[in-house]
Amino acid sequence: MKKLINRVEDVLNEQLQGLAKAHPQLTLHQDPLYVTRTDAPVAGKVALLSGGGSGHEPMHCGYIGQGMLSGACPGEIFTSPTPDKMFECAMQIDGGEGVLLIIKNYTGDILNFETATELLHESGIKVTTVVVDDDVAVKDSLYTAGRRGVANTVLIEKLVGAAAERGDSLEACAELGRRLNNLGHSIGIALGACTVPAAGQPSFTLKDDEMEFGVGIHGEPGIDRRASARWTKPSMRCSIPCWKTALTAARCASGIPSRGTWQEVQQSKTRAAKPATGLSRWLITSAPLRFPNCMACITASPSAAKRPASSSNATSSAATVLRWIWRASPSLC
Repeated sequence: MKKLINRVEDVLNEQLQGLAKAHPQLTLHQDPLYVTRTDAPVAGKVALLSGGGSGHEPMHCGYIGQGMLSGACPGEIFTSPTPDKMFECAMQIDGGEGVLLIIKNYTGDILNFETATELLHESGIKVTTVVVDDDVAVKDSLYTAGRRGVANTVLIEKLVGAAAERGDSLEACAELGRRLNNLGHSIGIALGACTVPAAGQPSFTLKDDEMEFGVGIHGEPGIDRRASARWTKPSMRCSIPCWKTALTAARCASGIPSRGTWQEVQQSKTRAAKPATGLSRWLITSAPLRFPNCMACITASPSAAKRPASSSNATSSAATVLRWIWRASPSLC
């Protein structure tokens, strides 16, 4: 695989230097290496910190900013950052209301973040954690004990970041993050393998007509390999437990959008996916802006589902909902 790099040993540092130069709202710290908001610490607001092995860009440093992360600790490619990075970053971003650590469920990340948490407690910093484990492909893998943390991490950083920006307490932000984790499930499919720069070759090989079903984000083996997409969708539906029944948050479509209210209703995913309103069908789409390849599905509330909606009205409502989600205004949660 061709790569635009200089020396393999300098990939991480040079990538972060370029990120900081392109985005003046970010500050790159050296020795130890981490990234923060330029205006950190923000007094009176809970600070959010995440991190993990590099190679999953724009996670996590690309999600630092107002209404999202306050700081991030990048490790080397597919390698957990060290506790000293996490400790120094947390000390830098703490605005007095505590620090919430958002951790993907990988053994190295868990161990190092736990060590950093102990150091922060000893230093008198209020700190708590949210562990993300949304991948339902396998229970245990090469890097984890339990489910892996993947796509739901970004949504948690976005939504909990909005709550922190609004001024929610550390406990409220943590509780929201854990609820979002419980509601989020994912499964991955790969058409090809990733190439770690130091290795110089793909982590596995697939035939031209094969896909890896249930692959991990580090190239961990999936459940099986298959050549047809015909049975892949049903397999995904059976693998994701929230497909049958889940708590779905929905903004009421009636009235002025800015005055709508969020409500949680328990409903059948099968029923919710019916194109009665045209809204949920339209919303299963690639997410825009800073979230390439993420999928979003927002369903209308039961009261809204009873009202017939034209295609144009559904599209307009859907666009409005997407704007609420991806802008992540403080009133989002």
